[in-house]
Amino acid sequence: MVRVPLTPEERERGQRLGEALREARGTRSMASVAAAAGMSVETLRKIESGRVPTPAFFTVAALADELAFPLADLAAACVPASADEQPRTA
Repeated sequence: MVRVPLTPEERERGQRLGEALREARGTRSMASVAAAAGMSVETLRKIESGRVPTPAFFTVAALADELAFPLADLAAACVPASADEQPRTA
């Protein structure tokens, strides 16, 4: 099976997902969160860094559950701000 290359938008969404999860993790260690969610620390590290921009749904769901981060809120955190909401530069 050939994997279709990701678009720049998909890569950016993966970055936003990683940032949101990293913020939700707070001061908890990667090891404790990964173990509680049933995944390796390396998998969590790759997701948080954006190296895995499209993780499996159940992986994201397990992380969201462990971090008490509702999936709807996590999905909203991955949506870019519209052009109207972005700050203007001089």
